[in-house]
Amino acid sequence: MNNALSILTVPAFDDNYLWIIHDGQHAVVVDPGDATPILAALTKHNLVLSAILLTHHHADHIGGVPELLKRTKVPVYGPANDHIAAVTRPLSQGDHVILPELNLTLNVIAVPGHTLGHIAYFSESQQWLFCGDTLFAGGCGRLFEGSPAQMLHSLDQLAALPDDTLVYCAHEYTMSNLRFAKEVEPENQALLARIEREQDKRDQHIPTVPSQIGLEKMTNPFLRSREPAVISRLLACGKIPVAKDDVSHFAALREWKNHYR
Repeated sequence: MNNALSILTVPAFDDNYLWIIHDGQHAVVVDPGDATPILAALTKHNLVLSAILLTHHHADHIGGVPELLKRTKVPVYGPANDHIAAVTRPLSQGDHVILPELNLTLNVIAVPGHTLGHIAYFSESQQWLFCGDTLFAGGCGRLFEGSPAQMLHSLDQLAALPDDTLVYCAHEYTMSNLRFAKEVEPENQALLARIEREQDKRDQHIPTVPSQIGLEKMTNPFLRSREPAVISRLLACGKIPVAKDDVSHFAALREWKNHYR
C-alpha cells in the first residue's frame, strides 16, 4: 500500500474544483458540491471515504454532502458559524483537524469575508492550503457577507503562510482574474509572465490550480493592495479620490473587480 499522500483534482459544474486527499486507500473530500464526480473518483481509484471537510455554506461546496453520507457515515468538519446542518465537527480559528487514517493534521484558519463563517485548512507538513472561495489564483472571493476589513485580514493571514504553500482554491477563475490584475498593474513583469504560463495551461485544458502563496504575493492584486503602484493606479483610474488607508484601498479594488468587464 502506498502511504504517500496525494490530491485528486475533481472538476464539477462549470468551473469548480473539488479536492480528494488520499493515501491510495483512505480519502478525505474537500467541499464536495456534487456527489456524482466524487463517487466516480472514489470508485475509479478504489478509495474509501473517511471524512468530509467544508469551508463555507454555499451550495456548490456542500451540495453533495447528503448523498455522500447516504453511502458512508463519516465525520463532517466545517465552520462553527456558517449555518451548515451537516457539520458534526464544528471548527473555529486555531482548531486542529486530526485525520488519523491519513496521518494528517490540518490547522484551521478563520477567513471571514466571502461568508462570515468561512474557514480554511492548512497542512504544515505538506504545505497545502484549502481556502474555498477566499483566495483564488490571481484573485479573491466576492464579499457576500463580510466587510472589506475582514477580507483584508483574512487574506493577510493566508499571505503570511510559507511562499511555497500550494493554494487549492475552489474555482478555475484564473484567466479572468489575471486580466483584471493586468488592468491594475500593467507593468508587473511577474504578472505578464504568469499570464502567458497560465494561458498555455488553459489552452491544453490543464488546471491552473493549485497556485502558490509566493506567486500570489507577486501577481495577485488583492494581496498587493498596499503596493504604491496599485494605489497609484486606483488614483489614476478614479477608483479612489485620494490615498487613504489600507482598507479603503482594498475595498476600492474589490469594487472595481465586481464591475470589471
